[in-house]
Amino acid sequence: MTKEDFLLEIGVEEMPARFLDPVFAQLKETAASIFKDNRLQFDDIITMGTPRRMTLLVNGVSGRQDSVKEEVKGPAKKVAFKDGEPTKAAIGFAKSQGVSLDDLVIKNVGHVEYVFAEKKEEGRYANELLTEMAPDIISHMHFPKSMRWGNQEYRFIRPVRWLVALYGQTEIPFEFVGVKSGRESYGHRFLSSGKVEISKPSDYCAILKESYVIAVPEERKNRIREQIEVLAKEVEGKIYYDESLINEVNNLVEYPTALCGSFDSAYLDLPPEVLITSMIEHQRFFPVEKNAGGLMPKFIAVNNGGAEYLDVIRAGNERVLKARLEDASFFWNEDLKHSLEARVEHLKKVVFQESLGTVYQKTERVSELVQYLIKILSKNEDDMRTTSRAAFLAKADLVTNMIYEFPELQGIMGREYALRSGEGEPVASAIYEHYLPRYAGDSLPITFPGQALSIADKIDTLAGCFSIGMQPTGSQDPYALRRQALGICNIILDSGVNISLLELIKKAYKNLNSGVDNLKDEDEVLNSLHEFFRQRVRVLLRDAGMAYDTVEAVLKEQLDDIADTCARGEELEKFRKAQEYEKVMTAYNRVFNLGKKVSNKQVRKDLLEDAAEKELYTIFKELEQKVQYLLNKQQYYDALVCMAGLKEPVDNYFEQVMVMVDNTELKENRLALLNNIMLFMEQVAELNKLEKENFV
Repeated sequence: MTKEDFLLEIGVEEMPARFLDPVFAQLKETAASIFKDNRLQFDDIITMGTPRRMTLLVNGVSGRQDSVKEEVKGPAKKVAFKDGEPTKAAIGFAKSQGVSLDDLVIKNVGHVEYVFAEKKEEGRYANELLTEMAPDIISHMHFPKSMRWGNQEYRFIRPVRWLVALYGQTEIPFEFVGVKSGRESYGHRFLSSGKVEISKPSDYCAILKESYVIAVPEERKNRIREQIEVLAKEVEGKIYYDESLINEVNNLVEYPTALCGSFDSAYLDLPPEVLITSMIEHQRFFPVEKNAGGLMPKFIAVNNGGAEYLDVIRAGNERVLKARLEDASFFWNEDLKHSLEARVEHLKKVVFQESLGTVYQKTERVSELVQYLIKILSKNEDDMRTTSRAAFLAKADLVTNMIYEFPELQGIMGREYALRSGEGEPVASAIYEHYLPRYAGDSLPITFPGQALSIADKIDTLAGCFSIGMQPTGSQDPYALRRQALGICNIILDSGVNISLLELIKKAYKNLNSGVDNLKDEDEVLNSLHEFFRQRVRVLLRDAGMAYDTVEAVLKEQLDDIADTCARGEELEKFRKAQEYEKVMTAYNRVFNLGKKVSNKQVRKDLLEDAAEKELYTIFKELEQKVQYLLNKQQYYDALVCMAGLKEPVDNYFEQVMVMVDNTELKENRLALLNNIMLFMEQVAELNKLEKENFV
């Protein structure tokens, strides 16, 4: 049967830009599932759209759904038929299945004959079926935020204004929230004449483009990228690239046309982050950089329309940006009238969290934690002075005018104000770095003061929230505790600092005692926060490409040294590709099977009778010293390779020695030897958690 393309366009009021990509992905997934459930074959599915429309294009849809055959088992033949005549059981079964008595067949099941009803459901025509499927696809979609409108009870992402549904050139009629489907779509809200008629699905994109709508997101994005790069070159600059901004702008427009504007070069005296934030976050403009580095007094905006009236639009954008930059300049100059140190006192009036006190109290706790970290990690007096000073000033920028207007610049403005208050580069850098990392993939602190301050600030927040019962649940994580814990882990791994996680948590909890009431039990907090970190480390190791069983083998119940755990995982992954791996696992599995349940772990040399067990004990003790030396140097791969020397003596032991003898004393001594070897081989990782391959 002939195949045709199916087009479904849902026209709506403008959707938020951040929702478009997930909406298009969900539309594709939903449609694929519903087509499969309805046994309607197709070649491929494409989704596209703009802020005003979500579009589904299913290519090569079969003209008819697949037919299905079904056999339904009924009563036994001897019950269904008597003397060749159907009984009430057969008649009732045929009636219940909607078949005639002639359609009943007899089949053997095992050694018994049963009656079966053979049913065949013919596939329905696609144009008939799509009338039911189209509203089903729409109603199965879900959104982070939805709304009702008019007298409608149904909730959708935005009010539905039109529907297009075509199978080839045939309209697919249905109604959804009071809107009837047809073949009439709408062009650009301002540039087009309004309604446009779609003749068939394959003409959809071309017809809309004639009405100033580029329906394919990738095509719009490429157009934006090309235009802004050309404009930047024309002013001898380059685009300050921000992929998230390109994606957002792409989802704000239907027909993008870029334009270049300018602002007074006097504003370049502001910190560049202020200018960039004003342009990107507040106006969705692309900053322009000099080819040699540094911002130019230029910006590029993307208009949702054609090239007409660009001078008017440019002037409007320049006027709005000037107001923003004028505010920023005023805030900057006002803030500089006071030193950063003078602002610390004002933190006493800023609540960090109702139960955890003010930001000033948090500053005091972080300062104590910083002193603890300095003592265990650095004896350098410059580090001590810098870190202590940065801890005292770290949150002071929160009470500046600039941060009140641009909260995303916290830390950045702290650095700038510190420099202008005469604090020096090391202190200023630490203030900025203590917020790092701010998101997944963000840069990490590179200076010791920044690392120590970042860890102290984050562990204080974690310990505080866990102590008052504010652990993350599901998707709820208002204080970004998962990100805070991952940040600590990444800083430790990146810097190579040697920190006891358990001691750090204990110290952070004890710091809370002086100013926080109604804390949860210490052991409960320590256990839950420790497990929280274990989960984060598990994610980090898996993201690093380690096998799941490698991760479980090195992730101890009492996780304490994160860097060491990661190193063990890397070395174990490397060792699993070595030829000695099979030898180690074979020896380990043999001793593990008997040695895992031993209560007596003391081996008596005088009870070693057989030559094979004496040999095993001697080699084990020799290897024990070598391996311990390698473990002390954290050479875990070499330690595992060394353990391969146990393979042959372990094999000899099991071939020549009977472990489970009647002599209890002798049996327990032999089991103790196996247990000692098992524990010895588990020093790098819990090898029993590795998948059992074909090892003898």
